[in-house]
Amino acid sequence: MQAVVLAGGYATRLWPITKHRPKMFLPVGEETVIDRIFEQLEADDRIDEVFVSTNERFAEDFEQHLEASPFEKPRLSVEDTTAEDEKFGVIGALAQLVEREGIDDDLLVIAGDNLISFAVSDFIDFFDEKQNPVLAAYDVGSLDRAKSYGLVDLDGDVIVDFQEKPDNPKSTLVSIACYAFPEDSILFDEYLDADNNPDEPGWFIQWLFSRQEVNAFTFEGAWYDIGTPESYLDAVAWSLGGENLVAESATLDNVTLGENVLIMPGATLENAAVDQSVIFANATIENCDLRECIIDEETHVANVNLAGALIGAHTHLTNGNSK
Repeated sequence: MQAVVLAGGYATRLWPITKHRPKMFLPVGEETVIDRIFEQLEADDRIDEVFVSTNERFAEDFEQHLEASPFEKPRLSVEDTTAEDEKFGVIGALAQLVEREGIDDDLLVIAGDNLISFAVSDFIDFFDEKQNPVLAAYDVGSLDRAKSYGLVDLDGDVIVDFQEKPDNPKSTLVSIACYAFPEDSILFDEYLDADNNPDEPGWFIQWLFSRQEVNAFTFEGAWYDIGTPESYLDAVAWSLGGENLVAESATLDNVTLGENVLIMPGATLENAAVDQSVIFANATIENCDLRECIIDEETHVANVNLAGALIGAHTHLTNGNSK
């Protein structure tokens, strides 16, 4: 089996934090989001190769990241785009990757920006048992939230209906970006040749399940689609479990920490209160009260109270004035 880790998004809803870094490199506890996935794929002997599908803008970042990592399986497969409006769509990019890399085996596809609580090996076990296309499904618990995803209707574990981003969802069980396809179900070209939507995998699943049986691997626990500041901070909170993680090289002087605070190496905090926030490396925080904030590296924030703020790298913010 071969695997593709989807890592080509530009994460514009997380700018400026992700303007110059892939969102897959955002830390959740002691690891990045994507490294949690790489670790599981590396450990499963059924996975022969891992292709990291990214874009030209972030290709160098991923090259450096993989070179410094302990993982041997992942290697880059770069799509020819540098901006959001040039993207081929997920299915378009997958079709190109399958042709470019000569994939002729069963295929696991998983999003590099999803934090999931189930073991990928359990998902592959389920796929091995069914020998059909398989997707992971999760109950988001909210009809309003379900509108943003592919809605799954099941008879046992067999998909009997699938609706991508329905206006009036009938349930809260949705498909997440984790799929496994037998070799004979990798029909991306056939799907695209019929002028179908190239953007979201859910449109392909909606097309596929009417042609062959598709099964759903349902799971409980946690799932975070890290695409917004809120979902990122929720993922960090789940990873930290109410605790705080402060790098040994960080300096704290007269600082009150609430819960789920992540402070990275070289950060300096003085006379501050921080809760539910992420402080990146070498940031300086003085005389501040921060709640649900993300403060990027080499940033100096002083004499302000902030809630729900994203402050980009190398910013100087004091008393509401920034540069």
